[in-house]
Amino acid sequence: MFNQDHVPKAAPSPDFFRRAVHKTSITTCIVRNVSCIVTDGQLITRRHEYPGFKRSSPLQGVKQPERDTWEMETRYYKPRGAPLSDAVQLFWQVNRDNNKFREETIVPKGVVEIIFNFLPEKTFNGKLYNGAFSMPRCFIQGYHTGIIEMDLPDSQFLFGVVLQPAATKHILRVPAGAFARQCIDLTSVDASFNALWHQLAEQGTFRGKVGCFSTWLSRRLPRLTTREHTLNNVLALKTEFPLSVPNLSERLCYSPRHLSRMFHEMTGMNSEQTLLYLKYLKAVSLIHYSGLSLTQTAYASGFSDQSHFIKVFKSFTTLTPHAYKARKSGIPAHLFGHGR
Repeated sequence: MFNQDHVPKAAPSPDFFRRAVHKTSITTCIVRNVSCIVTDGQLITRRHEYPGFKRSSPLQGVKQPERDTWEMETRYYKPRGAPLSDAVQLFWQVNRDNNKFREETIVPKGVVEIIFNFLPEKTFNGKLYNGAFSMPRCFIQGYHTGIIEMDLPDSQFLFGVVLQPAATKHILRVPAGAFARQCIDLTSVDASFNALWHQLAEQGTFRGKVGCFSTWLSRRLPRLTTREHTLNNVLALKTEFPLSVPNLSERLCYSPRHLSRMFHEMTGMNSEQTLLYLKYLKAVSLIHYSGLSLTQTAYASGFSDQSHFIKVFKSFTTLTPHAYKARKSGIPAHLFGHGR
């Protein structure tokens, strides 16, 4: 608990980020259904499973696909330490040929995300809340509460930046909640993104793109308060204490009404809606990364009973937890289908 906000020192220069990215190992690759993530020298290995791939025990190694292959390369970099981690949760890049799957369904995943499309001639068409959607070459999306359905082109090359929710208003001068349930062309928000897209496109490596974006970001770095750090951790499910309105109000020294305003500013939802949403997000994570049964997942996520769990999960994804688990891919919240 605290009574006043702590404001960090002034942000470092752009050269700081160029040196930091140069020294940091950010090599990451996914070949077929295996991903290796190197973050600040730490290797994290995750196995990606897609329909058509044969399951295998991690102790036995990864087996080759039974039938068709899906050539895919994905890279991730997670900043470790301020000031970059105050603004960015994750950088990622996807470069793949969609010779296997032609449809992608993205269920709500609780992120504020900037995405750059480096193959703008490849049209992404789909539906967003039952409305037609065509992916621009640079856009931002906030917290979604419904699914996005996409028709995949033959190939795609995307670079993404997952922002810290509380940092968004400092970086773009617009709070993250303003982008909730939307995918907005960023060039209409800030004309400098048009030039940034070209600068990123000229970078031949993932490392180069991370460094380029970090340099651009260094001129806009947020100076987060202690309260904002706490709210970021709450939204990222990085807290150990029970999440409830009274508990959060007490810890943040906010009235329940002001807490609700803060959550709405970041997620587009009030306190109760946000906390329910976080239970759903925890359930999605457990379905992917734990061996719990769905009943165990429901209780571990904070749901009082199985029927409430199913009702909430279906309200966000249109799927029951069982149906989602049966269709899950190696990428949480992303489901793939053969389509046409």
